[in-house]
Amino acid sequence: MNWQALRAPGSRDVRWRVLALTVIAIAAGGLVIAAVSDGGLFGWRFSTASTPVGTHGQATNQAREEIQRRFQQGVVMLHAKRHEYAMTAFHRVLELDPAMPEAHVNMGFALIGLQRYGAARDFFESAIALRKQQVNAYYGLAVALDELHDRPGAIGAMRTYVHLSKSDDPYRRKAQAALWEWEAAREQGGAATGRARTR
Repeated sequence: MNWQALRAPGSRDVRWRVLALTVIAIAAGGLVIAAVSDGGLFGWRFSTASTPVGTHGQATNQAREEIQRRFQQGVVMLHAKRHEYAMTAFHRVLELDPAMPEAHVNMGFALIGLQRYGAARDFFESAIALRKQQVNAYYGLAVALDELHDRPGAIGAMRTYVHLSKSDDPYRRKAQAALWEWEAAREQGGAATGRARTR
């Protein structure tokens, strides 16, 4: 096909500009993914405790690379509030490595974003079953339980989060405020109107 013939007279060829913009967008996306994978933005590390077993080692390396790539995509989508896309990415991670607690936690936060609190609770509980010290799972579990009107369970999970979290954890203050509010409401015999915000 003659592309020159399709252009309007006097118009400029913009293909090079489109190509340049595409390259810039890919490079910017790579920088975001690199920052996420180092744990610099969100502090989440990849699980190395259980990796898929492949044939001749090559499949294992390919699976590890896919796990890392999909996990990074999921985290980026989660923080962009693209919860369904995040769920798709974490679903694939869990197919490849079902014993990765970080993927269970992040799937739970994606489900909270979609207001599917029962399913979110299940993923937070499975993360805790896999790793008792998975601190952010307790925060997510507290949020999910509160939304499911299980205030005593929410208080217990949030207390555990506060107990296990470091003093400089950026969500510790929110957790303490939620605990104060929930416990005050329980003492008054009513339900608090505010809820802990998700991470």
